[in-house]
Amino acid sequence: MRIKSIIYAIMILGLLAGCAAGPTAQATDPVSSSREEIKPSLTPTQPPTIIPPTPTPTEPPEYRVWISPAVPAELANEVRAGEAVRPVEAQEEAEYRFDLVPADQALSLWTYALTAPFPTLLDGVTLEQARGLWAGSQDETLTGWRFLLTDQALAVLRTAWGEPAEGMVDVLPAGELLDAAWEAGSVLSLVPFEKLEPRWKVLRVDGISPLDQDFQPEDYALTFGFGFAEGQQPPVELALTAANRDPEKMTVLMMTGVTALVRATAHRMETKGLTYPAEKIGPLLSSADLTHISNEVSFYSDCPFPDPGPGPLYFCSRPSYIEVLEASGADIVELTGNHNNDSAQVYGVDVVPETLELYRERGMRYYGGGLNLDEASRPALVEHNGNKLAFIGCNPAGPIYAWATEDSPGAAPCEDYQWMKDEIARLRAEGYLPIATFQYFENYSNLAGPEMEVIFREIADAGAVVVQGSQAHTPKEMEFFNDSFIHYGLGNLYFDQMHVYQAYLTVGNQQIPTTRLEFVDRHVFYNGRHISTDLITLMLEDYAQPRLMTAEEREAFLTDIFAASGWRISGGVQ
Repeated sequence: MRIKSIIYAIMILGLLAGCAAGPTAQATDPVSSSREEIKPSLTPTQPPTIIPPTPTPTEPPEYRVWISPAVPAELANEVRAGEAVRPVEAQEEAEYRFDLVPADQALSLWTYALTAPFPTLLDGVTLEQARGLWAGSQDETLTGWRFLLTDQALAVLRTAWGEPAEGMVDVLPAGELLDAAWEAGSVLSLVPFEKLEPRWKVLRVDGISPLDQDFQPEDYALTFGFGFAEGQQPPVELALTAANRDPEKMTVLMMTGVTALVRATAHRMETKGLTYPAEKIGPLLSSADLTHISNEVSFYSDCPFPDPGPGPLYFCSRPSYIEVLEASGADIVELTGNHNNDSAQVYGVDVVPETLELYRERGMRYYGGGLNLDEASRPALVEHNGNKLAFIGCNPAGPIYAWATEDSPGAAPCEDYQWMKDEIARLRAEGYLPIATFQYFENYSNLAGPEMEVIFREIADAGAVVVQGSQAHTPKEMEFFNDSFIHYGLGNLYFDQMHVYQAYLTVGNQQIPTTRLEFVDRHVFYNGRHISTDLITLMLEDYAQPRLMTAEEREAFLTDIFAASGWRISGGVQ
């Protein structure tokens, strides 16, 4: 069977081959024929080019955002600049609302100061008192007061506190607010922290001020959060200012009056401890970023034990007394005083080099005096948190032996003040905020004389942001002149003038010599601007030791000085 199958297969193949060839077909080489069929082309075949379709441009979706009038203008502009944000005027047209929100939901925290005109006796209020006034209640502390606000501040308080009582709020543009507040007197305003100016007095609210160095926004009643309403978070990235108060941009400076570690003050230091004068106010002074001390007496290694009596008016201080300056946090020492060269007159010894070395060893910068005229006239330059301060001073009063020359030490003489004006203008052009101080002619009045007024104003016009009389043994009037704060005299700091009755202040049934009354001026600088001055008031005790005034003393003292300054006075001390 197998053989038959093979035979049949062969026969079938033969028949098929014959049919394929046909009767006219020529014999061919099957191998050659096969090769020709698979011969590759000389031109390779390229794959087809695939052209991707051109995408159709699409605009990102727009998000309709209503921005509350309570939002500060700078912050509102940042929201408007956000990608795909389309601001709308009507709240009902918006998909999202940007408004006051709880602090934990806020994209930005905005701190406000509760302010009054600078010549205000009131130092602070409670939140309850402020809100009570808003609602129209008559709290004894704020009787006769009202609010003076911008539209934006009104919107903030209206959102936070509800509608104000009728007639309790007046509204003005921001540029008119400060002048109007001074004209009106007893008015409260709400000012964004970064917009503060020295002519505003910043009131404490529940004991807290945004000018405090340990300020915590979450503890302060007038820090407000801004962001999108609860449950709303548009899918856009907004570049917003996190806060309008940055502690890294703030500098606090304490400025003081006369220090002379001699006579009874020195005697108390020898018997009660070298830091005795600073025991009550040293921590306060040291709390500042920069503390100024006007020390008008040089240190001398062989200075005798102090005599507490009136004695001769030639002074020296023992080197160990510098401990009280350290306990006061002294960073900047003014040397315009008229007693720094006394030892040369009495002992024939130049002690200024020894004194300056003591300052340098402790990192205390000095100005207004030096080893020669060039050094004495040189400003002390300080940069802190981006604020550039320049301290410059001179002595117009003499005596002649107290003045530095080209090759001898002493205080910088003022002469015609032109060199100081030129230097102040140069410093201002370089971005510094000049602070000018003087050992001026002594008197025991709270008024500045006409000549003093002219000179101090000229220095202010040259570009000094603060002009101060450091020598006056009694506190003097003050003024805001153009963009400068002028304080014609701060009184003493550490000095023994307890019983100089050339002038006095009546407090209750007491008559207190004005030589016991003292100012420490606390200046705040922020982001390259002078934004605030706060008046700290002290009372000298025991010939050496200042303390904070009582409320009654402070009210009588400020009333006297504000009146001498020609200012309308508002409020009472709380």
